[in-house]
Amino acid sequence: MGFFRTVLRVFTWWEGQTLNTQFWTWRKGRPVGVDAQGNRFYQTRDGRRRWVIYNGESEASRVSPEWHGWLHHTWEAPPTQVPMLHKPWEKPHLPNMTGTGLAYVPAGSIRRADPVARKDYEAWAPE
Repeated sequence: MGFFRTVLRVFTWWEGQTLNTQFWTWRKGRPVGVDAQGNRFYQTRDGRRRWVIYNGESEASRVSPEWHGWLHHTWEAPPTQVPMLHKPWEKPHLPNMTGTGLAYVPAGSIRRADPVARKDYEAWAPE
């Protein structure tokens, strides 16, 4: 299993970092912080390049708004140094659930387990 995992890390990126990314991070990266999901954030020593090493599946919606703003140079200080102020009406960050069992399914959708009976529609029946 160890050999197979190493071969996957050479050619794939969707379950963490490749060997090249790991080497680049080791050589040029400076750790900045870790978010609640275990994703690790790095930047170069001069601060010009910033990146994330995902803990598990590489899905961009798993990055919280605080870290997203830092990654895209919206603000200079990472959330570990200057925490982002939250409004009382804000909901906690959730990753994109599309394609999972937790995806939003509106009423009337054929994907619902128990479809809603429609009262505003009467099916046509030929006489």
